[in-house]
Amino acid sequence: MKKLSIFLFLGFCQLFFAQNFEVSTLRIGDFKVFMPKSEADKIAKKALQTFEDYEKTNKVSLNGENVDVTLMDQWVDENKPMQKQVYSLKTKSPKFKTKSGMGVGNTRDQLIDTYRNYANFEVHQYKDENGKNDKQSFFTLNDYDAGTYLTFVMENNIVVEIMVGMNEGC
Repeated sequence: MKKLSIFLFLGFCQLFFAQNFEVSTLRIGDFKVFMPKSEADKIAKKALQTFEDYEKTNKVSLNGENVDVTLMDQWVDENKPMQKQVYSLKTKSPKFKTKSGMGVGNTRDQLIDTYRNYANFEVHQYKDENGKNDKQSFFTLNDYDAGTYLTFVMENNIVVEIMVGMNEGC
């Protein structure tokens, strides 16, 4: 009985620690920006759709948490002029965090304190059609070397969503 308990405990630990909840300027969990569709399909355990509209997403459960995955046809190089790739990712799950521990539920002040020395960050808020500040504001880390961004979407200065995607024009 003792061996069975140890075996079950070790199995649980392996399953728990094998789950990837990492967020960076390149990824959310196991999904990475620029990832070919074939790899994304394997992680999603289903065939994902490719859209011409970047606002349309595939709803995927990753480690029991929801992740929106957008695939688009992207130019790769002369040998593969167009390939279906992961264009952007987003989640509202508080389980996904950066290596610095930032994610859904953190505050604007915590983001600024954590990333104040990051080379390329910006904080902005759009105006609505009446010229008033939109209810959402955005804290973005731009990774110009990778050609990607990580955006923390905030409402009332609290992160409510994380987005990772290709930084157009890089």
